[in-house]
Amino acid sequence: MATRETQTVRAQAKWVRTSARKARLVAEHIRGRSVPEARAVLAFTPRAAARDMEKVLRSAVANAEANHGMIGDELFVSAVFVDEGPTLKRWRARARGRVARIRKRTCHITLIVEQAPERPGSPSRRARRARAEAAPVQTEPKRRLPTPRRPAARKPKAETAAATTATETPASKPEAAPAKPKRRAPVRRKKTEEKE
Repeated sequence: MATRETQTVRAQAKWVRTSARKARLVAEHIRGRSVPEARAVLAFTPRAAARDMEKVLRSAVANAEANHGMIGDELFVSAVFVDEGPTLKRWRARARGRVARIRKRTCHITLIVEQAPERPGSPSRRARRARAEAAPVQTEPKRRLPTPRRPAARKPKAETAAATTATETPASKPEAAPAKPKRRAPVRRKKTEEKE
């Protein structure tokens, strides 16, 4: 059986100012995912290295579309690797005339995308798109959605109680006086005796 060679496209970002260890944590999230899924994962990843990884992914997809005529949404991330770059060494003054070394690490991010493999028996996306364009467009009449009813405005309880008593009171019943609000008991505080 002949194996079909898939075309791979790569993009690389060099001397990215983050450590390789931090960038590898983000690379694990998108390895093996489709491009739209990888974009969504990177958009919601709170790490700073995700912004750099997203730029490299965007560059790889642009390379595939511009140079090889591929469709960006049909690609998947076949490989991502992060190599260490040169380390910038800086110094910080410490107590008693000593110095501490500060290592500003860099890394190189490489991302490879390729065409998603076709599943046996399923038509390709291009074939489905061509079939959809060739078929006559059937437009269904739009169904009108029912307009939502506004709930009746509620009356305050005092008004409703007054309205019901006014309608239901027979001539023999005396009208009740409105209830007075309860009065709170005063708070008594202890007097502090003055010390002499």
